[in-house]
Amino acid sequence: MKDISILIKGVGYYLPSSVLTNDDLSKKVETSDEWIRTRTGIAQRHIAAENESCSDLAFQAAQKAIADANLQASDIDALIVATVTPDMPFPSTAAILQARLGLNNVMALDINAACSGFLYALELARCLMQNEHYRHVLVMGSEKLSSIVNWTDRTTCVLFGDGAGAFVLERQEGPKSGILDGALGADGSNPSVLCVPAGGSMRPTTHETVDANMHYVSMNGKEVFKMAVRLMAKSVDTVLERNHLKKSDIAWLIPHQANLRIIQSLAQLLEIPMEQVFCNVDKTGNTSAASIPIAFAQAKEAGTFKPGDYIVLAAFGGGLTWGATLIKY
Repeated sequence: MKDISILIKGVGYYLPSSVLTNDDLSKKVETSDEWIRTRTGIAQRHIAAENESCSDLAFQAAQKAIADANLQASDIDALIVATVTPDMPFPSTAAILQARLGLNNVMALDINAACSGFLYALELARCLMQNEHYRHVLVMGSEKLSSIVNWTDRTTCVLFGDGAGAFVLERQEGPKSGILDGALGADGSNPSVLCVPAGGSMRPTTHETVDANMHYVSMNGKEVFKMAVRLMAKSVDTVLERNHLKKSDIAWLIPHQANLRIIQSLAQLLEIPMEQVFCNVDKTGNTSAASIPIAFAQAKEAGTFKPGDYIVLAAFGGGLTWGATLIKY
């Protein structure tokens, strides 16, 4: 049986033009640039326009990724969109995007694994592409988090931003390269740690849920921090062990861009110098499922990677979900 490689053929990202700085936020809630930077490392975030939806953001990133891959929309065999902020409960944002991009009537689906969503989507695509019928798969993370943020809650509103990122993956026969492996996990025993409490079938939308601000992000920051670092590090260790690699083999770590303190703690635990960790959290804030593909696309754009580099992606999010993906560039 021939080896199959799942290569990253093209990448793209989109950030809305409107930028909300920490100083801007200090005029809305009781906070300051120093308070936000010290606790999160964030200086600004991009905010979508009122008439921009999740699929609008995804459309821009997808077009760039398809062009970067030197392909046409008709070449795409499947579409996966990771998001917690879909255009509507159904149909899927992926189905809406499929039509807008002019793809053939290919399989299109959304997945919700919060900030780990893009890694979940990559692993689904990698497994799907063992089937020869799927040569090119478009994998996306797209979020309009500004639509589910309580802008009067300074503990959460300072964290989040909007954006989208995309990979076009290509199936090729030959020595294994590209997306090599993914180690994912979940623990749904305490979803209240990081969630949007209402709007689903457990708590349908009512006047009471709206008045109680239950349709916005709710987070226990201390619990998230504690578990995020440990479980991301565990996932990284797992993919390295399964592929007979050491931590010193990692050329670049691209973690979910949630909080600079989390990123620094993860790098320290993995014994990876911060010079080998790509960070853009200061300019984007936390864009959930869009975070890693945006960071990867920006790193590639800057000429950061070289052929043969081992790159590790790591994420943690609501669910709780977590994971790591191993790439040979």
